[in-house]
Amino acid sequence: MTAFGPPLAGDFVSLLQRAQLSSPREAFSGTPSEITQATTVFAFRFAEGVLMAGDRRATAGNVIVTDAVEKVVEIDDSSLLAIAGVPATAFEMARVLQTSFEYYRRSQLQPLSLPAKVRALARLLRDNVPMAMQGIGVVVPLFAGVDRTVSPARPQIYFYDPLGAQFQAVNFAASGSGSGTIRSILAFHERHGNPRPDELALKEAIRFALRLLMSAAEFDSATGGVNPAARLFATIKILRADGVETISDAQQFDSLA
Repeated sequence: MTAFGPPLAGDFVSLLQRAQLSSPREAFSGTPSEITQATTVFAFRFAEGVLMAGDRRATAGNVIVTDAVEKVVEIDDSSLLAIAGVPATAFEMARVLQTSFEYYRRSQLQPLSLPAKVRALARLLRDNVPMAMQGIGVVVPLFAGVDRTVSPARPQIYFYDPLGAQFQAVNFAASGSGSGTIRSILAFHERHGNPRPDELALKEAIRFALRLLMSAAEFDSATGGVNPAARLFATIKILRADGVETISDAQQFDSLA
């Protein structure tokens, strides 16, 4: 139990709402203002590297704002960012990281190390704490980057809390309102799957990712489901030691055929 009732499975936005922490606009006007939220994202290791995916739905309260949000962003040729939370804040963080990483590469004639990239995102989250505590700028991202200090080079997955603490995931991580369902399924397949997620080939990994989102959408209205008949798919990117690949809607459709 918490001071505000039962645990909320890591849903920081819901905790703020239950604690009755309002945005300045709400406190001033006395009328609720719904903030656009983007969920759900996840990443898992498969045979060729790391798959990072997210649905394309953004909501404001019980209103579906759009089903066309790209929640997985390529920061550079060896790192990916998946956003869960307020898109305006998250996309600004992504732009800052893109600019910072490219500036370092050009000025130092070498890419930024993976630990430095992980800390750079943590610093942006810490700087965003005042907005997060007001409930108007919460971002709980996932990050994947290639570790070139090991041989062979290998992609790694990291997850964060809204205050900037970073944690390295072994084989998978998820964030957002549908993350509880996805983490449960990934944990089950990690222990009992045959094959396990980290043994899947690319096509099977794509199919598995789409089915994870279908399952999450069954239990969470803020998660946009995958609907092949309507050509509604996910954002999926692959991070390998040699770079990033974006999975097209056609590839996703083919994986379900």
